[in-house]
Amino acid sequence: MSAVAWTAVGSLTVWMWLLLGQGFFWRTDQRLPSRADPARWPSVAVVVPARDEAEVLPMSLPSLLAQDYPGEAEVFLVDDCSGDGTGGLARALSERYGGLPLTVVTPGEPEPGWTGKLWALRHGMELARRRKPEFLLLTDADIAHEPDSLRELVAAAGSQDGFDLVSQMARLRVTSTWERLVVPAFVYFFGQLYPFRRVNGKGSRTAAAAGGCVLLRAGAVERARIPESIRSAVIDDVSLARAVRRGGGRIWLGLADRVDSVRPYPRLADLWHMVARSAYAQLRHSPALLAGTVLGLGLVYVAPPVTLAAGLLTGDPVAAAAGGAAWAVMAGTYMPMLGYYRQSLWLAPLLPFTAVLYLLMTVDSAVRHYRGLGAAWKGRTYARPEAAPEP
Repeated sequence: MSAVAWTAVGSLTVWMWLLLGQGFFWRTDQRLPSRADPARWPSVAVVVPARDEAEVLPMSLPSLLAQDYPGEAEVFLVDDCSGDGTGGLARALSERYGGLPLTVVTPGEPEPGWTGKLWALRHGMELARRRKPEFLLLTDADIAHEPDSLRELVAAAGSQDGFDLVSQMARLRVTSTWERLVVPAFVYFFGQLYPFRRVNGKGSRTAAAAGGCVLLRAGAVERARIPESIRSAVIDDVSLARAVRRGGGRIWLGLADRVDSVRPYPRLADLWHMVARSAYAQLRHSPALLAGTVLGLGLVYVAPPVTLAAGLLTGDPVAAAAGGAAWAVMAGTYMPMLGYYRQSLWLAPLLPFTAVLYLLMTVDSAVRHYRGLGAAWKGRTYARPEAAPEP
């Protein structure tokens, strides 16, 4: 066979393994597990780190304050040195909408060795723990919750022998053309790296969470020393889940039906920055892993359409057949995610194009790192951030 045919066959082989051997990552049926309501609803403290979030706070904070929760609950919003009046706006929204009690605190700039979000979480969690809550809900300032969200999360966690961490990946906004092309693929690639079924399996070593919505049992927080044990992590959600699992905790991760991100990413530049700021940290700042990722993405996502076209043009039936089959499997595994996001299934064949964008974003993330720009976010730059610290 020709080199093109061997490449096509290799890509098809990888896709058959991804289809059947990677925890069925492409399925979208990992939803919040249903449990019976507890006899007594435990107390919950909701901690919201917020830095310059005045644009989205009116769409998210009222949904938290309006939670229909039968037990004791209150909200702690940490104004992380915002320059747009986030803290004052939060107080005004609380006065306007009422609902759960709201406390706003400003901790000041982070100490060396801390990322801004985890520094904010530290102060919010310390304040919340004075109330001795049984659960902590960590949720981002751009996340809107349906009125029964907190009730459903706590019920899913179950009793003392239930889950120590329950996390839902909020449904991201998909409105602009670039959001339609990039956002569903972002969640698809995340699931490929961290198959939800494996994360949720007993005894599994795979650990991950979605930082926008994480319910934690207070005892697990103490055992895992959160957030101190992960204070420098840029990819804080995966680091948090690993810390809980190392502490002997059970974790669950799935897709959300009633938890949504209201943050817009209308331009490609917005989405590019979202991915590039932490992509190289995910690769542990390793040039070898970066090279392997580039080659892997090329073989898995770019090779199928290229080898199909080459096979048709040169009259190589093996290359054309294997390349076409690999592309078909790829598109088929992407369709469930497109369905979850209520997008046209005709976007599935465009996944190779989107993968090339992610490849370029990852390379750009490495370039930024070596230029000393690191993970820049809202006016802060972490020149040498950690991805997910090991013990």
